[in-house]
Amino acid sequence: MIKRRNFLQLTGSTLATLGMSHLDIINQGNRYAKVLAENTPRKLALLVGINEYRGRSFEKNLQGCVNDVRMQKELLIHRFGFCPDDIITLHSDQTRDDLLPTRKNILYNFEEHLIRQAKPGDVVVFHFSGHGIRLKDPKPIKDCNPNFLEYNSALAVMDGIDDIQDKKYVLDIMGRTLFLLRLALLKQDVTKVTMLLDSCFSGGGTRGNFVERSITGDGSNPHPKEIAYQEDLMRKLGIKDENTFKELRCRNNGNGVVIASSDNATQSYDGQIVSNLNAGIFTYFLTQYLWQETNTVGKIIAEIKNPIQIIAPGQEAVVDGDETQPIFLIDTKSAPPSEGIISKIKGEEITLWLGGVESQSLANMQKNAKFAIFNNRGEVLGEVALTSPINILDSKKTNILEAKAKLLSQSANLNLQPGMFIKEVSRIIPANLKLNIGLDPSLTKDIGEARENISKINRMEPIPAQANTLYSKKVQYILGRLTKDNRKKQTNRENLPDIDTIGLFSESLEFIPGSFGKPGESITDAISRLKPKLTSFLAMHILKQTLNPNSSKLDIEASISLLEQPNTIITKTQTSIVKSNQTQAKETYSRVLPMNKLFQFEIKNNTPENLYVIVILIDVTGKPYVVYPYQNRIRNETLQIKPSESLIVGKPGQIELQALEKGTAEALIVTSRSELKNAAKMLQQLVRETRGGGRGEANKPIDISRGGGNGVAVIDNLLDDLSGSRGGSMQSREVKAENVATLSMSFEVG
Repeated sequence: MIKRRNFLQLTGSTLATLGMSHLDIINQGNRYAKVLAENTPRKLALLVGINEYRGRSFEKNLQGCVNDVRMQKELLIHRFGFCPDDIITLHSDQTRDDLLPTRKNILYNFEEHLIRQAKPGDVVVFHFSGHGIRLKDPKPIKDCNPNFLEYNSALAVMDGIDDIQDKKYVLDIMGRTLFLLRLALLKQDVTKVTMLLDSCFSGGGTRGNFVERSITGDGSNPHPKEIAYQEDLMRKLGIKDENTFKELRCRNNGNGVVIASSDNATQSYDGQIVSNLNAGIFTYFLTQYLWQETNTVGKIIAEIKNPIQIIAPGQEAVVDGDETQPIFLIDTKSAPPSEGIISKIKGEEITLWLGGVESQSLANMQKNAKFAIFNNRGEVLGEVALTSPINILDSKKTNILEAKAKLLSQSANLNLQPGMFIKEVSRIIPANLKLNIGLDPSLTKDIGEARENISKINRMEPIPAQANTLYSKKVQYILGRLTKDNRKKQTNRENLPDIDTIGLFSESLEFIPGSFGKPGESITDAISRLKPKLTSFLAMHILKQTLNPNSSKLDIEASISLLEQPNTIITKTQTSIVKSNQTQAKETYSRVLPMNKLFQFEIKNNTPENLYVIVILIDVTGKPYVVYPYQNRIRNETLQIKPSESLIVGKPGQIELQALEKGTAEALIVTSRSELKNAAKMLQQLVRETRGGGRGEANKPIDISRGGGNGVAVIDNLLDDLSGSRGGSMQSREVKAENVATLSMSFEVG
């Protein structure tokens, strides 16, 4: 379920600065009315991103907000049909003063670009990525919310500090401001309004490799200009007194939808999605999802909740408005699902923009990866191959997510142009892929020894924290001590390890259950103890490079249900080819698996041919088990699913599947047109080593973390099967979307 809130109750009550004195909302004319036909709807957007807070003494500037704006702009233009001239971007990398995200510029452009131009039927989008702050509320409204806090959440602008008579005030834009601006649009019958706010309103600081998008030090005072601006706008809107405003606010008489990346009690995070690509976690997963499919606001937020919480437990988007409306309140799909577009053509060199590619494959997008070119009707017109790895971020920090390519083939009617859509045909899995392990500053004097010991483990790379406690590369896990400080930050507070014990954390500094040792353990002994776990983490990291639900050409569905309630699905996933064939309303699932209950998987092969499948369950401690196949005798034929049939894993008389510990678990389902002979042989060898020659423990999951590095060997052999290669981990391997589907299902056990 999506947490509901009245955005107006969380945000604020002081709107004042930037003079709207020239804005007569009631009588204003539309200066474009003479040019545009009355019945022609426009799509207007104002996108704001603030990385650098010049002149403000915050602990941390941000790194992903400008990228949020760039990703959102490409999405609006190419996926939702916005005209580039109708999108204004204000961000802290701009060189022109009038395009910097100051309070004056933000509100001026909101008035001039959105309010003055919008007409009934037009679509309006306002996006803000940056810090949030909570300010004292001089006119608190307690009637709407019994849990009211006497603070107002606000959007921290780049120039928000001002001193008057030795008392500090801030110029930040408060929620009351935003509400009144929405009312200004509603006054002229503009109802298709979406506000996306990727900031948070409490806390501050860092967590692992992420920065919280909030400012410490609640309780600053709103500027008198903000109060005056608010009162002036109320007058122009015909709101006679505070009681009238309270009534409007409590009834939520705004228009459109406001989507906030978190509520006022939790955090929104800014950090590395992949190495060198910083973004807001919410904005990244929202835009990446929307390249693939559209949906209602509520269902989109439900769909992206899981990947967000895997990286940032506790962060959960909230909605104010009708969540049954389509995203951006646009009823029709403007473009087919894609991974990106052709952005530039210069002679024979083609530049691709790859903002729709999943993060797992984005991190290792290599030379020779292939993409199909297709038009608005989904017709494939040609194929390109990368001539260079993806450029996550260039030296000027402008051309993010670009890669150079060349044309391989084309149909007779291909007229190659910028803006044409692309979809992945094949990807290259890099040779000798490594797992990056961050070294937390809590290791203090042991960091050098930790670095040396981790470097001795095959395909592990230690990454020390920098002076700002962040990491130079994307890290998958962090090695550190549980301190009093990071103990307070744990979202999952059950069964916490002892203070000063050594173990593993997620990249957002959530502790990994089962990874902590005893007090007094040396760093060398801790790493030796953790080696099998790290090796199994590496195996899953390698396998996840094949995740391709959006690009696979195989028609596959997978779901989890309780054995006692087989018709009630807990979670479900499918390839996009399945999604595109489904016209019925998309369902939302609980994604919560009760503890101590038997459950089962169902994998549907909707193709007209035999497929081969392996199912891996990753428990809440991160330990991977092969749950299909599970027999003592494993052959290639064991892995087969026949055409238009389903495989049930966990039904009575077979393997028993049961969750015994709370936390986040994950299942990986690998299906292939090719036979999985190498993987089957490797699994059979593992059965012999771990089941006493294959004579005991029948119908039990295969623990691939046992037997040294066998987990990595199983995955390397599986990649050889999927790619048709025999080179093992020492050479890059091509995995084709027409032959392979790898799906992931994450769920909570509780």
